[in-house]
Amino acid sequence: MTSKDKTAEQQHDELLEQIETGADEQPETGFNDPENGQVADNQSDSAEILQQLDEMKDKYMRMVAEFDNYKKRSIREKLDFMKSAAQDTLSALLPVLDDFDRAKKFAEGKENAAWDTGVDLVYQKLYTVVRNKGLEPMDATGEAFDPELHEAITEIPAPTEEMKGKVVDTVEKGYRLNDKIIRHAKVVVGK
Repeated sequence: MTSKDKTAEQQHDELLEQIETGADEQPETGFNDPENGQVADNQSDSAEILQQLDEMKDKYMRMVAEFDNYKKRSIREKLDFMKSAAQDTLSALLPVLDDFDRAKKFAEGKENAAWDTGVDLVYQKLYTVVRNKGLEPMDATGEAFDPELHEAITEIPAPTEEMKGKVVDTVEKGYRLNDKIIRHAKVVVGK
């Protein structure tokens, strides 16, 4: 609780104490005279004041709770926005990553070691940068086909019985950014 909450509760308790002791310790001025009906009026006024005080305290506590929920919600929304802020930039880089994958496969079969090493260094550096930003490739080959994760381009006869309904080949990798899919994997499914 904050100091304001404690102060409000202390004031509430003090008012209750004053009202309770004030009704019992009134001077002999005729207010406590049962014949005049003053005691009943004071007690009903005290009860009404206590009820209003409780209502105000309840409203105050609800307002504090609503404001606390608002702060938490706005912080959560900001964090979600910050996580997905780089999505457009990283989505634009995905074709470049695909080209690097193809170049790397092409360079593996050649005898030009300098080209292979250079492409591999740039490839590793780029992948390290995008992984630090939260980008993760999805490995789909051999997994069961899931339309939430994969986009089926075509179906082919399954090479083995256990590959039926599974991804036989990945045409284009899928990627996640902070556990959110930004591109589905384009796959070939065995039937």
